[in-house]
Amino acid sequence: MSIQIDVVRIYGFRGISNIEVTLPRVTVLLGQNNAGKTSLIKALQLALGDYSRYLSDEDFHIGEDEKRQEVITVDLRFIAIEGTTRTSEFSETWQQEFGDKIQAEADGKQFVAIRTIAKPDRVKGGYIVGRFHLDVWPERSGWQDTRINNKNRLGKRLDSIPFISIDAQRDIHSELKEKSSFVGRVLSSVEYDEKDVTELERLVAEVNKEAIEKSEPLKQLKNHLDNLNQSFEGSGQTELTPFPKKIRDLSKRFSVHFGESDKNSFSMEYHGMGTRSWASMLTVKAFTELLAKNHEEEAEPFSPIMAAEEPEAHLHPNAQRTLYKQLIDAPGQVIISTHSPYIAGLAELHEIKSLRKPDNSVEVYQLRSEFEGDDLRKLKREVVHSRGELLFSRAIVLSEGETEEQALPELFEAFSGKHPFSLGINFVGVNGSGAKYRPFLILAKDLNIPVFIFSDGEDKTIKELKKNYEKVFGPIDIEKASNITILSGTDYEGYLLSQGFTGLIEATIHEVAGAGAIDNWISKRNGTPLKPTKSDKPPCETCKQPIFESELRDYEGEDGRKRAVLEILDSSKPLYAKAITDNLIELPKESLPQKVIDLFKQIESGV
Repeated sequence: MSIQIDVVRIYGFRGISNIEVTLPRVTVLLGQNNAGKTSLIKALQLALGDYSRYLSDEDFHIGEDEKRQEVITVDLRFIAIEGTTRTSEFSETWQQEFGDKIQAEADGKQFVAIRTIAKPDRVKGGYIVGRFHLDVWPERSGWQDTRINNKNRLGKRLDSIPFISIDAQRDIHSELKEKSSFVGRVLSSVEYDEKDVTELERLVAEVNKEAIEKSEPLKQLKNHLDNLNQSFEGSGQTELTPFPKKIRDLSKRFSVHFGESDKNSFSMEYHGMGTRSWASMLTVKAFTELLAKNHEEEAEPFSPIMAAEEPEAHLHPNAQRTLYKQLIDAPGQVIISTHSPYIAGLAELHEIKSLRKPDNSVEVYQLRSEFEGDDLRKLKREVVHSRGELLFSRAIVLSEGETEEQALPELFEAFSGKHPFSLGINFVGVNGSGAKYRPFLILAKDLNIPVFIFSDGEDKTIKELKKNYEKVFGPIDIEKASNITILSGTDYEGYLLSQGFTGLIEATIHEVAGAGAIDNWISKRNGTPLKPTKSDKPPCETCKQPIFESELRDYEGEDGRKRAVLEILDSSKPLYAKAITDNLIELPKESLPQKVIDLFKQIESGV
């Protein structure tokens, strides 16, 4: 049985006006730059660690009225956990540790609530930071105004719940020189018993002697330095120690080498930043596990909170995935802030917390806990695990097929002068209609991401779209919705032909397939049977199977040529989508298809 923070509330810290975040054992914080991920971690460090000594005026939130708030408040609620399930009571060791700080909810489940308050010291300068345990866990509304009992002031931090922070800037080569770093603290904790020290120092002395005997320059150096004894009445003697003479000095020359084998390993200073960063994080994990072992041996409670910022830095995708698995295997709670879709794709859905800053303050969103039917599997497989970048979007634009997915981003750039990625806009072809939209709509709804739809306009398609959109967002007239563009009665290619782009499309086909390609298509296929379709005739009397019939291709007249063009486009959609788009973007932006312009204006006004 262990403990964990299940809820953190933050008021008035940096870009955070007032938020509440639930924390499972592993929490993955997502969001664009300056969305508040680091602020959340630093607020936890203020409550549990040593951030109070780094406090500055810039840590106090500036409200919409441009006034700086006078106080920072952070509340943490600790609960008892068995595996992944909350239990009613803390274990005996934690009850002894928490003592009279333990409170109980109406259902009898125990908790400990710790409040940290920081405010400027108007007398001495600097800042006053106080920690208190709360007698109640306040209601969400107005929680920061709940009065505290000064008798509940804590004399010190909770040593049994250390906050271990891994900053985004890390390098094991530099940290080896710092006693205060995590690897330095591991080295400082190295101890041997007296017998082992004697034996190790004897072995080192033999190695030093052998090293000198086998080196002519070192022997000459020793002989010359021995002449120092002339200043000490012949009693002095030089001792060269290529390797540390005393075991206590090992850490002074400690180095880390890494390679494919002992023969070709080399020092960390010659490795890239990815390896050095990775090694640094693993030393933190080693330090945490060492602390956990020491507390276990002393039968003392211990539940660390480890927070790692951007562990993906300088690492290729598979290395990112491997490191993530290593980090979440650490004891205690783990919090990871990341921009990596590969790490986000490995997280469980309930572990993901999306931070956004729509106005002047950070907001946090998470995916729902209950799903209908196959929605959970589809959300995991089709969105989070395969399109993790959508978790970081400022807007998502959905369409049915690969043609629109290819064309719309290029047309958007031609229209707006900016690439959609630079604005955080993702265009997604869902490869179908109706239910195919739903996992993307759930993601957008739960994480508060603006979503736009560019849909084909066949009756069946509109009906399915309406059903699945309303399933997520509630009743709506989708044909009047400001975020939905419908190509009435046709698909994208058919819409272009209906809007006067026939000449451009035919010219594009001739560019790709050669002059006369449309006429050749018509002459080869005119009068040949189409794919059989089920007819309205009664089933076969003998076999009782439905009757299928094949219509003959008819390319006569303007409509027939149009059908031929659509068949050609359909025969190689990616190829023609790219070629047609390349020709469309050569036009003045006001000459683009009107429905496409309407979509882009909706996006610009909604993002």
